[in-house]
Amino acid sequence: MSADLTWLLIKNNNSFLVKRSGVQFSSEAGNLMNLNSFKFSGLANKKTVDVAAAATGRGVVVSTKKSKGVNKVTLTKGVRKSAKSVAGLTRAGYRADLRKAALARVAAVLASQKPVKAAPKKVGKGVRANKQ
Repeated sequence: MSADLTWLLIKNNNSFLVKRSGVQFSSEAGNLMNLNSFKFSGLANKKTVDVAAAATGRGVVVSTKKSKGVNKVTLTKGVRKSAKSVAGLTRAGYRADLRKAALARVAAVLASQKPVKAAPKKVGKGVRANKQ
């Protein structure tokens, strides 16, 4: 079945559709922006790119869908090397239109995995701050 026909059948009704405040979101795998549109749809398109957090809590898993199956790669080397790998994957003739969205998703997932720094204790200045 063609991608256009699949999109016409699933665009208004599917189990991943979330309608809020006049905007339609979609939560299926392969949808980088979580928007209900043909460009980002992981169900309708034959080639998709998906970026998710790794199960270990460190790194990202990049999945690409082809007509025969899904290829998953775990990237744990850091933000720059992961971004370079994803950019190379999307530039090589495989959904170059999703490059910016995939890089944004990689950066967001890796930023969410960083530990939160404790705020330094504020030290008062002046005579009144030092009085007990």
